[in-house]
Amino acid sequence: MKNLDVAAVVTGGASGLGEATTRALTAAGVAVTVLDVDEERGAALAAELGGHTTFVRTDVTDEASVQAAVEDATGKDRPLRIAVNCAGIGGAQRVLGRDGAPHELELFTRTIAVNLVGTFNVLRLAAAAMARTEPDEDGERGVVVNTASIAAYDGQVGQIAYAASKGGIVGMTLPAARDLSTVGIRVCTIAPGLVDTPLLASLPEEARVSLAAGIPFPKRLGRPEDYAELALDIVRHGYLNGEVIRMDGALRMAPR
Repeated sequence: MKNLDVAAVVTGGASGLGEATTRALTAAGVAVTVLDVDEERGAALAAELGGHTTFVRTDVTDEASVQAAVEDATGKDRPLRIAVNCAGIGGAQRVLGRDGAPHELELFTRTIAVNLVGTFNVLRLAAAAMARTEPDEDGERGVVVNTASIAAYDGQVGQIAYAASKGGIVGMTLPAARDLSTVGIRVCTIAPGLVDTPLLASLPEEARVSLAAGIPFPKRLGRPEDYAELALDIVRHGYLNGEVIRMDGALRMAPR
C-alpha cells in the first residue's frame, strides 16, 4: 500500500501495542478510529492526536458495537483500508490446579471470545467495508493485521486458554488471506514475544531483567513501538500476505 491517505481501525487502540500502532499510523497520515473499552484512555488519546483520529468505545465480541466503529471509519473523507487487531486479554490457569480443580470454563470461553472471536468479528466487518471501496493501482483494497503470540507455538504451563486463542488466530491467517484475495484484501499476523506492555510493566524490576536475559538477541523486552513499526511495514509491503511473523528476538519459551 503506497498511499496512506486512508482510514484505519485499531482495536485495543488506547494502550500497549494498539496505542503504539495508533500513534504510528497517525504520524504516517492515516485517519485512525480507535476501538477500545477504556473510554477514558481512548478519548484522551483521540484528543491528544487530534485531526482525523477518533475514538469509539467498542466491545470486539459484539457485532453491533464493532459495526458502529467500522461505520465511524468509513464515514471519514478517505477509504477504509487498514484494520489492526490488538485487543486481547490474558489470564493463567492450568487444566487441573494443584488441588485437582478443573480449569474454569468461563475463563477459557471468555479468552477465546475476546482474543479469537473478537479478532474474527473485526476482520469480517472491516473486510466487508473495505470490499466496497475502489481498489488502488495494484488492485488492493485493504490489509488486516492480526495479533497472535509466540504462546501459540510455545504455550507455557497455565497458558492453555491464551495459547488456544492465539493459536486460532495463527490458524485462520492463511484461509482468511485466501478467502479475501478475490477482493484484494491482504491478511497477516504478528506473533510477539515478551513485549513491555502495561501487563509486564507491573512486574518487579528483577523479574523484568530476568525475562529479558532469556531472550537470545537483542537482550531486552520488545517495545510496543517495535510492534507498531512491523505493523506499518506490513501495511506498506504489498506482497506480504497470509503470513505469520514472529517478533520475539529468537525466543523459544520454556514450559514454565
